Amino acid sequence: MANNKEGTVTESSNANFPVLPNTNNNNPLARKLNKILESRIDNDKEMLEALKALSTFFGENSLRTRRNLRSDIERRNLLINEEFVQAFEVVEEQLNSVYADVKAMNECCLDMTNRLKAAKEQTRDLLNQTTGLQAESQKLQMKAQVADAFLDKFQLKPEECKILRGSKSTGLHKDFFKVLSRVKQIHADCKVLLRTNQQTAGLEIMESMALQQESAYERLYRWTQSECRTLTGDSPDIFPLLCMAMEALQDRPVLFKYSLDEFGTARRTAVVRGLIDALTRGGPGGTPRPIELHSHDPLRYVGDMLAWLHQAAASEKEHLQTLIKMCKYEDALIESILGHICEGVCRPFKVRVDQVLAAEQDAVILNKLNNLLKFYRNTIGQILGESESLTKTVEEMEVLSHQMFFNSLNCHASKLLDKVELPPPDLGPTSSLKESLQLLRDVLACQDASVVPLDNKKQDFKQVVSCVVDPVLQMCSVSASRLNTVDMAAYMVNCIYLTQSALALYQFTDTRLEMLQAQIDAQVDTLVSEQAAFILNRVNLTQAYATIQQQTDKSAPISTLQGMDAATLKSAMSKFDNYLASPDSLTLPQCSLLLSATVREKVKKVSVDLICDAYKHIYDCICDAKNDYTDSQSIVPRTPDQVVKLLS
Repeated sequence: MANNKEGTVTESSNANFPVLPNTNNNNPLARKLNKILESRIDNDKEMLEALKALSTFFGENSLRTRRNLRSDIERRNLLINEEFVQAFEVVEEQLNSVYADVKAMNECCLDMTNRLKAAKEQTRDLLNQTTGLQAESQKLQMKAQVADAFLDKFQLKPEECKILRGSKSTGLHKDFFKVLSRVKQIHADCKVLLRTNQQTAGLEIMESMALQQESAYERLYRWTQSECRTLTGDSPDIFPLLCMAMEALQDRPVLFKYSLDEFGTARRTAVVRGLIDALTRGGPGGTPRPIELHSHDPLRYVGDMLAWLHQAAASEKEHLQTLIKMCKYEDALIESILGHICEGVCRPFKVRVDQVLAAEQDAVILNKLNNLLKFYRNTIGQILGESESLTKTVEEMEVLSHQMFFNSLNCHASKLLDKVELPPPDLGPTSSLKESLQLLRDVLACQDASVVPLDNKKQDFKQVVSCVVDPVLQMCSVSASRLNTVDMAAYMVNCIYLTQSALALYQFTDTRLEMLQAQIDAQVDTLVSEQAAFILNRVNLTQAYATIQQQTDKSAPISTLQGMDAATLKSAMSKFDNYLASPDSLTLPQCSLLLSATVREKVKKVSVDLICDAYKHIYDCICDAKNDYTDSQSIVPRTPDQVVKLLS
C-alpha cells in the first residue's frame, strides 16, 4: 500500500523500520509497536489476503474511514451472509425436490419388489420347467451340431454329388478332383468308425463312397481316354486338368496304363504322319524342304532322317513327361511308352536306309554313314533306352553299314591284287597305291572325326588299317617281284614310306607304324649293302676286302695271294682317292630315287660307315709287317681317320 499524506508506510518498507529501544518493557504501546515492527508481512499469507480484500473497498485513508472501518467490515460480512442464505434457499428447495423424487422412487421400488416376490412365488414351477427345457434345448442343439459335423465329414453335399456325376454334355469340372479327394478321404475316415460302436454306419458310408469312387474313376477314365485321343497334333496342348487326371488315375493302375496306351497310340499316329510329311511335303510353307529331295545325297538324306527322328524322340519324351509330371513313375514306364510311340517310324526309316546302303559303293560314304548311324544310335538310345525298337532299328542299320563298308574295302583290296601294276621307271608309287592311300586317308579322317566311344574308335582304326594296308603291301611285293634287288629295295622303301606317312597323322596306328618302320629298315639294309658293294667294286677293292675277310692261313703273308700284290693295291687305292675326292659320283641311281630324304641320308651314312670299316681292315692288313709290304705308306697314304673325315 502506498504512503498517504499523513505518513503511513508501505509493506515493502516495513522491514526497514528500526526497532524502538526497549526503554520501558512494561509499556503496552511500545510492546505492540515492537511486535508490529518485528512482524514479516511478506511471509504472512493470511495478512496479505486480508490487506488485498481491504484494498477493494478501503479507498481513502482518513480519520473518518478509519473510525468506520470496523462497522464497514461487519456490514460487508452481514451482506455476504445474506447473499449466502439467499443462494442456499434455492439449493434447499432443489434438495427438497430431489428428496421427494427419491422417496417416490423408493416407494415405487418397494412396490415392485413386493410384486416381484409375489410373481416369483407364483412362477417358481414355470421357471423350473423353463430351466429344464433350456438344458434339454442345449443338448439337442449340441446333438444337432454333432449330426451336422458328422454329415459334413462323412457325406457329400448335393452340389458335390452333381460335380462328381456330371453329365455327358459337359466336360470335367475344375473342382472334380477336390470332390474325388474328399470321397477318398471319407472312405479312409470310415475305418475309424469301424473301430467304434458305429460299425453299421461306417460300413454303409464306406460302401456308398466306394460306389461313388468307382463311378468317378470310370467317368474320369472315359474323359481322359477321350482327351488323349485328340492329342494327334504336331505340338499337342497338354493342359493342367489332363495332368491332374493322370495323377488321380494312379490309384487305378489298370486305368492309368490304358490311358497311357491311348496317349501312346495317338502320338504314334502323329509321329508316323509327321515323318511321312517331312519326307514328302516338308515343313509348313515348304520350309524345310522335303527330305526326299535330297535322296541323291546319301549323307544328307540319312542325316536329315536321323535328325528328324532324334528331334521327334526328344519332343515325345518331353510331351510324355509333361503329361505325367504330377505322377510317380519309373523310367521303365517312360521307355515303354516312348518305344511304342516311335515304333511306327521304324519300318519306313529302315526301308529307305536299306536302299541307300544297297546302292552305295563308295567306302568313304559308307564309313561316314556308319559313323552317323553310330552317333545317332547312342544319342537316341539315351532318350528312348537301348532296348526299344527304334534304337534297335538304328543299331541294325549301323551294323549293316559297317558290314557294307568293310565289304567295300575288301572289294577294293581284291581289285588291287587282281590287276597288279608294274613299278614306274622312277620307282615311285603306282596310281593304284596312290588311290588306295588316299582312300585310307579319307577313311581314317572320318574315323578320327567321329564321336563314338574311344574303345570302339580304336577297334575300327585297327580293322580299317588291316583291310587297306595289308593288301597294299602285298600288292607292292607282287609288283616288285620282277625287279632286281636294288630296284626292289628302293621301290619297296618308297611304297612303305608313303604308307607310313599316310598313317602317321592318325592315332591308334603306333603298332602298325613300328611294323612298317621295321620293313623300311630291312630294305634300307639291302640298299646299304648294295651301295657299299657298288663303291668297293668301282674302286677295285672288292677282291682285296673279300680276300682279307676270307683269309684262313694266318701264317702266310697276304701279299703272296692273288690280287693282293702292291701294284694292284696301289691302282685300287688310286681309284679310291678319286672316290674320296667326289663321293657322290659313286651313288647308286636307285638311292637318288628314294622319296624320303631321311632314308637317303641314312643309306649314305651307313654305306660310308661300311666303306670306312672296309678301308680300315685293308689298311691294317697292309700296314701289318707280317704281310711283307715293304712300302705300305705308298700303298695306303691315308689313315682310316683321314678317310672318315673326308667322307663325313
